[in-house]
Amino acid sequence: MTITLLLDLDDTLLETNTDTFFPAYMQALGGALSHIVPPEMMLPALLSGTKRMMENRDPALTLREVFDARFFPKLGMEREALQESIDHFYDNVFPTLGALTKARPEAVRLVDWAFAQDYRMAIATNPLFPLIAIEHRLRWANLPPERYPFTLVSSYEKFHFVKEKVAYFGEVMGQLGWPEDPIVMVGNDLDMDLRPAQQAGFPIFWIKNGSASSAEFADTPQGSLDDFRYWLESVDPQTLQPVYDSPTALLGVLRSTPAALASLTCSLTTSDWIHSPAAGVWNLTEIIGHLRDVDREVNLPRLSKLLAEENPFIPGEKTDEWVKERQYASQDGRDSLAEFTAVRKELLARLDGLQAEWERSARHAIFGPTSLRELAGFMAEHDRSHVRQAYAVMH
Repeated sequence: MTITLLLDLDDTLLETNTDTFFPAYMQALGGALSHIVPPEMMLPALLSGTKRMMENRDPALTLREVFDARFFPKLGMEREALQESIDHFYDNVFPTLGALTKARPEAVRLVDWAFAQDYRMAIATNPLFPLIAIEHRLRWANLPPERYPFTLVSSYEKFHFVKEKVAYFGEVMGQLGWPEDPIVMVGNDLDMDLRPAQQAGFPIFWIKNGSASSAEFADTPQGSLDDFRYWLESVDPQTLQPVYDSPTALLGVLRSTPAALASLTCSLTTSDWIHSPAAGVWNLTEIIGHLRDVDREVNLPRLSKLLAEENPFIPGEKTDEWVKERQYASQDGRDSLAEFTAVRKELLARLDGLQAEWERSARHAIFGPTSLRELAGFMAEHDRSHVRQAYAVMH
């Protein structure tokens, strides 16, 4: 059975003293750009851009877009004016910072073993860096991407949320095509690895470094990377199936869907959007048109009705027929995705901040007695099913 491993990088696969590394990184970047930008301007702009990335909850904006919109205006210049120097920094200066880190032989042992088991592996590092920087860090860990074909490496070009956000974990799974296999998030940090992954509904394994302890995670499987392998060999894989039933987990899935679809489709050609692998199989434009109209004409009205009325009746809808009736295939897929993202943001705005309302009751024509939480669960499963479908069309 295939298992999906989400592997943290810093202080999990690679020994990194962040208190030392990040000040050195910022100093090195400031020095590399000092012939264009005074360091006293660059550092505040860098910190401000990073803060904006950490705050982002908008599935329409990648972290790079969020960063650029803050960083470059603060410097009073466009990215193009700095791009050559930034490229030189990541090609020639950033690699020297590897001396501040230390490879972990046990990490290489684990990854080699996991590849031998044909497990799916994603590098679930906080996507605050460009991909080139994360690939350098993998080389420092003796896990060069040229040798180790990780299925996904999260970086700021293609991710919309940082790891502290539960939606990050939905975005990881969305970009992997929402595999239905067992999953484990493996990491050392309580705030970036364990807590948000657990809130997302994922099983977790805590890589213990030093004497850190936490009553909150006292019963969590934990130990070294070698311990993780032994634990994974002994555990029943069926116990590692994620559970997406809490409001936090459901919101994470719903917020991640347009973000994951944007990243999956960002480099597609016009013909890719209308390609169908077989007769009767929806193409990407049809899938996204369907998601858009279901949100706009089914999910939003249902939510409004449920929040406005006591125990309302919710009719069933036959939405698959719309694909042909409304000729989704003739529409522009990129426009449909932008429209879906806009309507999904409206839906999320209504769900955000709800508390007791999640248990409000309704009567569904097909499912019978239900609740807002259960209906949101249907929405999330609908999302996962169609992202899985879109991923299959592209692969």
